[in-house]
Order: sequence, then structure tokens, then C-alpha cells
Amino acid sequence: MAALNNGDSASVNKLPSVKFTKLFINGEFQDSVSGKTFESIDPRTGDVIARISEGDKEDVDIAVRAARYAFDFGPWPRMSGADRGKILMKWAELIDEHAEELATLDAIDAGKLYHICKNLEVPAAANTLRYYAGAADKVHGEVLKMSRQFHAYTLLEPVGVVGHITPWNFPNTMFYIKVAPSLAAGCTMVVKPAEQTPLSALYNAHLAKLAGIPDGVVNVVTGFGPTAGAALSSHMDVDKVSFTGSTQTGREIMQAAAKSNLKQVSLELGGKSPLIIFDDADIDKAVELALIGILYNKGEVCVASSRVFVQEGIYDEFEKKLVEKAKAWVVGDPFDPKVQQGPQVDKEQFEKILSYIEHGKREGATLLTGGKTVGNKGYFIEPTIFSDIKEDMLIAQDEIFGPVMALKKFKTIDEAIKSANNTKYGLAAGIVTKNLDTANTLSRSIRAGTVWINCYLAFGDDVPFGGYKMSGFGKDHGLEALHKYLQVKSVVTPLYNSPWL
Repeated sequence: MAALNNGDSASVNKLPSVKFTKLFINGEFQDSVSGKTFESIDPRTGDVIARISEGDKEDVDIAVRAARYAFDFGPWPRMSGADRGKILMKWAELIDEHAEELATLDAIDAGKLYHICKNLEVPAAANTLRYYAGAADKVHGEVLKMSRQFHAYTLLEPVGVVGHITPWNFPNTMFYIKVAPSLAAGCTMVVKPAEQTPLSALYNAHLAKLAGIPDGVVNVVTGFGPTAGAALSSHMDVDKVSFTGSTQTGREIMQAAAKSNLKQVSLELGGKSPLIIFDDADIDKAVELALIGILYNKGEVCVASSRVFVQEGIYDEFEKKLVEKAKAWVVGDPFDPKVQQGPQVDKEQFEKILSYIEHGKREGATLLTGGKTVGNKGYFIEPTIFSDIKEDMLIAQDEIFGPVMALKKFKTIDEAIKSANNTKYGLAAGIVTKNLDTANTLSRSIRAGTVWINCYLAFGDDVPFGGYKMSGFGKDHGLEALHKYLQVKSVVTPLYNSPWL
């Protein structure tokens, strides 16, 4: 069974000093108006890391006023794209210089693997800034040839003040996925990080100041969704909200936007992504993709391959190898380089995952491996695999957001397509096959925003990412993300001596 590996036990008990715990508004760290704080918890142990200022509606008002002033009167939207790009490049350099601190904060705050954060996720965040720094001076409109005697062109202008509400599963990554394109577009913003993982957002605000981002352009208000998040979503001076998180919260944000000033909204929401493995697949590679797809970041991934469909010809061998690999998976201290899976983000998520495992047992699914907690401290759960899945089971329909896989056998391509689309979500999907016709057929038939063929979790700054159906709308990554923070203005003038009616 998956083992708890504590590595150097001192790394579990020793907490680094946390430098930044206050709200960041108008270029300064400050206490919340109420003076209230909340605890940031280490999921390895359940211990308190630090007390963080708890922002509320009054604090959001102050932060939005700062962002509004910076947009209406400050230099950032009026700066050339090239100059904005230079500052973003400087910020990226600072991320590289402080990779250890950022990786440590996400490891102790979110239970993420330290070596993955330091060597993969933090450098990727820096590269996200570099990508949009390079795009900042390439925001151009078009010259239009009108059918009447007029000259016309379009301007692309920043949408204004943006409210970014970020999730807890990739705190550092998601901060930059949202902030970088909106800064390149010339927007100002208020960021509300998830209350479970506020530490890296505050550190990133510090780096923004060092990089030369003008005061008021990037503001960070830590606090809770029903208070700070709701205030941001309903604020009359916020022009757009970008949210990544649960589908239910996405609904509430849309309602708040509609009831206030009809602000623009983009949403990246839940998923229940299928991974479809055909008889001709390399079984060892397919097992590896299936495990990484569901166990990366302890299953707290919106595109986790939580439903795995395997064609009947290789099903038995696949299942055997999958279970063997899952039993050898190492769960433990995220600072230990031998560990493959850290703790779930907090007690609430830990208990939610365990409740779904019990649902699976009660509903008649076969528990092949896992299903238990690991250790007697912290929020560790074994890699868990169910088979004999019926598609109406909760574990086959609900987003669990944990290391829980639902495994099912199929016969035909048509059956695989039907099963893959039997979900309210449409975020991502994976296909493992050597047959190009099969890959093309499925990639055009599955209703999902991203389809990976013979790979999984293959993201890139230059590849748009976003969902279909109840997985939301609007794209992160790529130039599509830049353009969602821009609005189009048409300018029309009559040609010389032409009648304009």
C-alpha cells in the first residue's frame, strides 16, 4: 500500500518565517480595516503557519478605488506596450531569483511537492510573464475598408479594473496565469487568492513592487469567498471578473455580475475528465498517463483524469499493472524528493474526498486499492482506484478533486464517445491509441476544451485552455487570454467630401 514517507522529520515540523501576512493595497502592505485575521494551516500537520489579514467589503472598496485611480489616471494603461513588457520581464527575473521561497510557501500552504514547485511550476510562472511581456507591444487593431464612403479602424483597449479570484490547487501558477495577460493588456486589478493558500500571492505582490509595477496596479486582498470574493464580484467599479474554481461559485459570481454593473465574466470551473485507452495502446505508457493524470498534485487538478475507460482487450492487464503502481506510490512530506504525493490542501477537502470514497463503496463499486488515510497527522490519503463503475454513481459524475479514479471497461469507439460525454463538464480529455483515425474521430467527438492524444497534462503558455458546458467559458493561456482583457472600439470618419448620411 502507499507508504507515508516523512523524509527528514525536521522538515515537517520546521516552518519558515512568513514575511508577508497583510493586505497589499496601493503598493503597501496594510492591516484589514476590521483588524481581523484568519489562520493559514499547514496541511502536513494541521498546525498554524501564520495569521493572515482578513479582508472584507471595506477592504475591497479601498483596493478597487486604488485600482480605479491607477487605471483612470495612472501610467500603466498609458505606458507603451514595450515598456510594460520590460517591467514584466524584470518581474519574471525576480521570480527565478526567489524560486525557493515561492516553492516553499506553496508546499507548506497547499501541500504541494516542493521539488515540483521549484523546478517546474515556479519557472513556468516566470515564463508566463515572459510570454505576455512579449505580447504587450503587439496589441493592434485593424484598418477596415467600409462599403460606404468612410474610413474605419479598430482600437484594442484594456477592459479596465479586473477582479481576479484564484484557486488553492495551484496558488502561484494561477496567480500569474490571470495577472500576466491582464497586465500586458494594460489593466489594473484586485486579486483575491483562495483563503486556504494566501501566502504566495502576498509574496508575489512584494515582487511586483520590486519589479516596478506602479502603485495601485496590482492589489491583493486576502479573505473569504462569501465576503471578499462576493464584494469583488458585485463591485460597481470592477469591469471584469476572472474566476477559477467550483461550478457553484461560478454561478454565484455570474449572478453578482448581472445584478451589479453587468461586468464581463470569464470562468474556468470544474471537470470530470475522461482518459480513453484503446487495445492498441502501449500498456505501460497508458498506466503511467492514467496515474499521473489522477495523482499529480494529489488529484487536486481541474483536468484530473478521474474517469478512465479501457478497451476490453487490454483491460485485465491494464488493471493489474495500474494497481501495482498505485500501491507503490509514495505518500508523505512534500519536501522529501522521493515522495510522489503530499497531503490534501485542508481538512475540509480531506473529509470531502473520504466521504466520496465511502459513497463509492456503498454504491457497489469495487475498491481495487487505497481508500484509507495515511499516517496519524495531516491530511494524507492513499491513491484510490474503483472498478465496476456505473455511470450514474456519484464517483463517476461528481468532481471529487482528490486521488480517486473511476475505472471502466468498454468495447467500441461509439461506446467510449458516449461514456466520455456523459458528464455535465467539458474541460479536458485524453486518448491513448496508435491509430490516427481513432484519435481524430474521438478528438472531434468529445465535447471538451482540451484533448490530449498520447499525453496528459501537457499545458503551454501558447495553447488556449478553457472548458465546454459547465466547465465554464473564456480561455486562459495563449493570445486568447490576452484578448479577453481587451475590448474593441470602432472609429469611423467620412472620406473627403463624402456624404455621411
